Amino acid sequence: MQVGLLNGGKLKAISGLMLGAALALGALPASAGQFSGPLAKTIAKGKQIFTHDSFGGRGMSCASCHRAAGTGPTQVPGRNMKGPSLNNAAAIFPKFKRRNGKVITLADQIHGCIAGAMGGQPPAYNSDKMRALVTYLTSLSEGKAIHMGGKLK
Repeated sequence: MQVGLLNGGKLKAISGLMLGAALALGALPASAGQFSGPLAKTIAKGKQIFTHDSFGGRGMSCASCHRAAGTGPTQVPGRNMKGPSLNNAAAIFPKFKRRNGKVITLADQIHGCIAGAMGGQPPAYNSDKMRALVTYLTSLSEGKAIHMGGKLK
């Protein structure tokens, strides 16, 4: 299987066998098919962290609330709290958050969710783990309009 990527105005063919297999197995979001190399690997790592890591907290992963690895509706276990998917999460940050009294970034939101709702130890802001989470969530917003301060859809 060959996948064509437009890079600097030149069409380059890359082997998509492994990328296709990763997509078929759900290792990458559908939009990740347009990415390759280190970016695709970081997206896959971020999804793995999102779906499996409890960060030493209450045994929950991000996917415990954000169903279908963030692409489905949010449902907080044990509570009647529902919300939208994270499909446009990266497109609405930075945003002002009243509870914090300041503008926060996507990394700040991830940090707060892990520390608060999950009761875990968030990864450091400049760590590979945080970078992978932000990259994965950003991949879910690929093609979405930027609307800083907007709402999840």
